[in-house]
Amino acid sequence: MIGIVLAALSGLVWGVGDFSGGKASQRADSIVVVVLSKAASLPLLALYLLMVPGTLTVRGLGWGATAGVFGVLGMIVFYRALSGGAMAVVAPISAVTTALLPVAFGLATGERPGGLALTGAACAIAAIGLVSAAGGSGAPVTARLVGLALLSGAAFGLFFICLSRAGDHAGLWPIAGAQVAAVALGAPLLLRRLRAGARPAVPEGASRRWLLAAGLLDMSANALYVLAVARGELSIIAPIAALYPVSTVLLAMAVDRERLRPVQLAGLGLAATALVLVAS
Repeated sequence: MIGIVLAALSGLVWGVGDFSGGKASQRADSIVVVVLSKAASLPLLALYLLMVPGTLTVRGLGWGATAGVFGVLGMIVFYRALSGGAMAVVAPISAVTTALLPVAFGLATGERPGGLALTGAACAIAAIGLVSAAGGSGAPVTARLVGLALLSGAAFGLFFICLSRAGDHAGLWPIAGAQVAAVALGAPLLLRRLRAGARPAVPEGASRRWLLAAGLLDMSANALYVLAVARGELSIIAPIAALYPVSTVLLAMAVDRERLRPVQLAGLGLAATALVLVAS
């Protein structure tokens, strides 16, 4: 039960962080947003490592670093897609792909969750699909945006899988490996942009605040997910954590005044049903 609660919390926090990152990316290059947000979250990571016990192992750091590579690439693509304006479409499409890969991997590697839990996982994935049926702000939903959403979802799905392989007693050390790998990969990408003559805008004012929020929230969601997957099966935990579009869409409604369609409302209800089923 505690694993489900942690997974749900991670999804909630991820959704708010994704919204924040998308807002920051509307006024700054996505690579700048990803690298600086990761760097800004390092002090919080140090605090979490002190608070949560765990065993430092090569396996944990290695799987964490691999997850970090997929994660940073996924974030760059995802933020770029979100900056296109169709947030309430891009985020759920990405999340469906994110959820499907770990479920398939978990079942393929021998996980056999109960019937109710597996039904709940299926409901969670269906809920993400319903929430993705958005009219939103009227921004055009192009094939390129859909492709970017799918690509980011695949990267995030691999991120989920890699973190699940780090070991149940690793604590948050895999997140440390992921963050170091993310910054190590992202910083050269940013420097190469600069050497090529590009001038990525450095966030200022409200954009900087969105960037900081994105980094701190993403870090917290990562930590919650690692704790969740150590206490439950990947094929159940991942779909619940992947419900992050719910909070992204709700924020898009509240802040950007995107409209909620009836089918999306049904998706929110199905998401609640999924949580009840997997917790039964």
